[in-house]
Amino acid sequence: MSRRIITPPPAAHASGCTEYRTFEQRGVSRRTFLKGMVGTGALLLSRPLFPNLPFVAFAQTPREVDTLVVVFLRGGMDSLAAIVPVGEGAAFYDRRSQTAVPEGRVLDLDGFFGFHPALGRLQDVYRAGHLAVVHAAGSPDPSRSHFDAMEYMERGTPGVRVTETGWLTRHLQSVPWTNDSPFRAVAMGTLLPSSLQGPQASLALESLDGFELSVPDHLRPELEGGLRELYRSVGAGSAFEREAESVFSTMRDLRRIAADGGLERGNSGSLGYPETSFGEALRQVAQLIRADVGLEVACVDLGGWDTHEEQGGVEGQFADLLAELGAGLAAFYEDVADRSNRLTVVTMSEFGRKLEENASGGTDHGRGGSMLVMGGGVRGGVHTVWPSLAPGALDDGDLAITTDFRDVLSEILVQRLQNPSVESVFPGYRANYRGIVRPGA
Repeated sequence: MSRRIITPPPAAHASGCTEYRTFEQRGVSRRTFLKGMVGTGALLLSRPLFPNLPFVAFAQTPREVDTLVVVFLRGGMDSLAAIVPVGEGAAFYDRRSQTAVPEGRVLDLDGFFGFHPALGRLQDVYRAGHLAVVHAAGSPDPSRSHFDAMEYMERGTPGVRVTETGWLTRHLQSVPWTNDSPFRAVAMGTLLPSSLQGPQASLALESLDGFELSVPDHLRPELEGGLRELYRSVGAGSAFEREAESVFSTMRDLRRIAADGGLERGNSGSLGYPETSFGEALRQVAQLIRADVGLEVACVDLGGWDTHEEQGGVEGQFADLLAELGAGLAAFYEDVADRSNRLTVVTMSEFGRKLEENASGGTDHGRGGSMLVMGGGVRGGVHTVWPSLAPGALDDGDLAITTDFRDVLSEILVQRLQNPSVESVFPGYRANYRGIVRPGA
């Protein structure tokens, strides 16, 4: 018997997997802005390094539309260990002698589920009603291949291998407005994720200060001036000249944003961002949001979740990853707290892990996982149609999936990002909204 759960948060008071491919091993769209635009002028003269970006014209997006931040947890996060089904009792704990957090150490969410203690930084956001936990969620495709499962989720077409565009690209193409900012869609990293692949111009940034000519500051004006003259020589007013000018404008704006640092808010130390690439990526997304440069979509990755061996329980590699995730999200939310009503953050992972741990003290590829949704427009609490962990309810020994990941993303797109064409984003799929977010103003 399925257990329908939508619980409000309490009031505030006292690897052995050789098949896995890394993000850097994937292909890249010709429209990706690479950090490779640094170095000599000869590199900048290469035509493929100039994607067809329009002129810089910030913030044509309607004010009521949220900025969406997508955090992909690569490797298959063990959601049963992160959001513990304490209420299952022996059905869970008898299968998890090494990796389960003892009931007394779990941070209670609703009396049935609880956070792993390493996610403690998120409790304040949860208690404030700004964090939703979606359990038993995932892709309907049964693949347990990291690469295939990630591609299906990021393309938004489970089981279909020929999709050429990502779901975020199709979203940006289908909204009823224009936004000519080169910062409209940003991925923090050296390459675009599959979710942003396609003809929609997107920006890949390793850091805000890395997208620059690698020359001493006193030589930069002269070099930029010389390069502009070279581009103008192709033909005044040509598309090539316009694209070159867009590149220079982008570099100038990134230089300004990086120089502003924390702007009106604090810095990474005072906010408690993890001192990792993940923490730095979130901090810089916050800078872009506060700089009002027309950012609609940002993608950030956190890898390492393929915990086949020595996963650990209260402590260990999995707990360390959770602490990094929780601290990063909490610091980010504090950083942009004054804009939280126009912000939605969603986490996703390609699949969950098996219910029963393996002989190596880890967990193998499974099915049902979880998603976190954070923002001022979120209906906080635990949202799930819980299938139970009874033997007859399992999917080949795993937590069954009762919420399609496209249900969550579709609801965010329609209710928060004001996209009425969600059928263009997830073709052939009719979403079942779960009441996770409130309609935007």
